[in-house]
Amino acid sequence: MNARRKNPEDARAFIDAVAEKHGWVVNRDEEFVGQIARGLAANYNHYGYFLCPCRDGDGSREVDADIICPCEYLKPDHEEYGHCLCGLFLTSRFAASGSEPKAIPERRPGGI
Repeated sequence: MNARRKNPEDARAFIDAVAEKHGWVVNRDEEFVGQIARGLAANYNHYGYFLCPCRDGDGSREVDADIICPCEYLKPDHEEYGHCLCGLFLTSRFAASGSEPKAIPERRPGGI
């Protein structure tokens, strides 16, 4: 188990840092982002890594590697839809359009 527990504020700082590093925009719906941050913090405290809260993990870092936030499916989702599966990270173009993220197909083999 990890020695340092994360709280939602830690997860939000992680979200903002990831977005800034990659030039992405964080969803402007603060309530939604807060829910994702709480889920990321809970998953970190349970698994020891920021497992995407919109997917079911196995609990093994090796098995879950593709869905550790930001997941490996984000790039193709950004290219095709302008946002990731959960709608947390948006491309700047999508964000500028004023559109809201919508449901998109799961790319992960075996589903959510």
